[in-house]
Amino acid sequence: MQYRVVKTLAITMFTLGGFNTAQADALTIGDETTAKGALTLSGFLRAKYQDKSWSENDHKLTFDTAKINLDYQSPKLFGHVEYRCYQFDKLCDFSSLVDGYLGYKINQNDNITLGLQTVPFGPGRFWESNWYGGIVTQFGLEDVHNFGVKYHFQPFKATDVDLSYFAKDGGKYGSSSDASRYTANYVESLDEKNMWIARISRDLKLSKDDKLTAKLGGAYWYSDIDNDVTQSTGNRKAWTLFSTISYENLAFTLTGGKNKVDNKDPINANISTIGSFKDNYDIANNGTFYTADISYAFKNVGKIGTITPYAMYSTYKKDAEGFKDSSRSILGVSVDHEQFTFVAEYIIGKNDFNIGGTTESYAIGDDSGTNKLLNLQAIYNF
Repeated sequence: MQYRVVKTLAITMFTLGGFNTAQADALTIGDETTAKGALTLSGFLRAKYQDKSWSENDHKLTFDTAKINLDYQSPKLFGHVEYRCYQFDKLCDFSSLVDGYLGYKINQNDNITLGLQTVPFGPGRFWESNWYGGIVTQFGLEDVHNFGVKYHFQPFKATDVDLSYFAKDGGKYGSSSDASRYTANYVESLDEKNMWIARISRDLKLSKDDKLTAKLGGAYWYSDIDNDVTQSTGNRKAWTLFSTISYENLAFTLTGGKNKVDNKDPINANISTIGSFKDNYDIANNGTFYTADISYAFKNVGKIGTITPYAMYSTYKKDAEGFKDSSRSILGVSVDHEQFTFVAEYIIGKNDFNIGGTTESYAIGDDSGTNKLLNLQAIYNF
C-alpha cells in the first residue's frame, strides 16, 4: 500500500503542475464599494486516491469534486451561490446546489439572509479542520443547508446571535431518488419542516497581546417531522454547546450536544431514515454527540507554504438499549502551496456507514468491526 500511495501522490503533483505553478486568483467583476456591487467567481477542482481496508476496488486516482462559488457584494446587499458536482461512477453523476441566498446589511454587524443557506447549529458550517468530516454530519446536525430566513445581529460587543426559521429542507437534485441531495435530511416517509434554530456565541480575549483567544456558544433546534405513513407530526429537539480555544496557530474545538427525535412511528420508534449523496441509511433517533478537533498551522515553511497537521474524534452515543455507538477518528495533514492544496488523512470508523459499514451502522450498528480508510486529495483552488 505504501508504494502505491507514494507513486500516486507523485503522479498527482506532476499532473497538476507540481510546486512551480503560478498563483491563480478568483475572478471579480465590478466594485463592491459602489451601488452596482461586485461579482466574484471562485471554487476548486479536486482529485482523490483512496485505499479502503474493506475493499480492493479503489486503488486509483480519480476525479472527485468540482465546486463553483458565485458571490455578490455591495454596500447594502450580498448573495452567495455554491454548486457542487461529484463523480461516483462517471463525471458529474451527482450534482447539487448547496447554497443560494440573498442578504441585506442592516448595518456593519447585523444582516438578514433569505434562501438556501447553512443552518446555524454548532460552531460553524464545519466543526473540524479535516476534509472528510465528522460523523455527526451523517446524522443531519452538521453542514446542514436548508431553505429559510436568518437574522444575524450583535446585541453586545463580541457577541453574535442568529435567529432563524427554515420552512423546509434543501430538496433533492438531478435524480428521482429522494437521497439525491447534499445535506443529510430525513427522507422516504419523513419530512422535516418548520425548523426554528437559535444560536449565540461570544468571543473572549484571554491575553493582553491577543494571542490567546476563545469562543463559547450554544444553539437550540426545534422542528416538526411529518410522517406520511401514520399521517401524524412528530418533532426534533436538539441542542449543542461548543468552545474554541486558539493560541496563535494552534486551535482546539470541542462540540457536544443532544439529539432527540419523535418520528411518530409505532413500529420503528428508535430509527429514522436519512438520505444524502444518493444513499439512504438508518440512524438512531436519540443520542448524545461529541466532536473534538485540534490543529496547528505551520506558516511560511520554506518555499512550500502552510503545513497543517490535525486530529479529530467524533462520536454519536445512542440512547436505545442494544444499539452500538458510532465513531470516527481522523489523523491528517494538509499542505497549502499557492493555489494548490494536498491532503493526506488516515480515517478509522466504527459502526460508520461511510467507512465500511452497512445501512444500519448509524442505527443498531453492524458486525464489521473497525474499518480504515486512507484518503489522499489534490485540490486546485481558483
